[in-house]
Amino acid sequence: MASRVQDIAAHIIGLEESALRRWCDGDPSGFLEICADEVVYFDPFLERRIDGLGALTDYYESMRGKVRAERFELINPHVQVVGEAAVLTFNFVSYGGNENAYRWNCTEVFHRTGSEWKLIQTHWSLTKPAGT
Repeated sequence: MASRVQDIAAHIIGLEESALRRWCDGDPSGFLEICADEVVYFDPFLERRIDGLGALTDYYESMRGKVRAERFELINPHVQVVGEAAVLTFNFVSYGGNENAYRWNCTEVFHRTGSEWKLIQTHWSLTKPAGT
């Protein structure tokens, strides 16, 4: 059982890292390719949740080629597997020019359909400790 969970965790983290690499090169397609049709998305710069792959595609396409990071860190990724679902949580730091860092909290929920894991819920928030 433990090795099965470890294998799933490694696979989920690999999907995320691959999508993030592409995202940091201005290509949102890595995320779109791992999303389920019914994906929901929370973004700290939007007032409302985005529902569905079509709407998320429209939003991401508006950013294509505009997001860049020299490098990034996926900090302390943790995967919890519950039946046919897996929840990935991590902190994300991206570094632009002059080593400016952008810090995020992220929660990604994946669902297994057959042999594929698809992203069904994604939630990004800016990391800002209370009182700062």
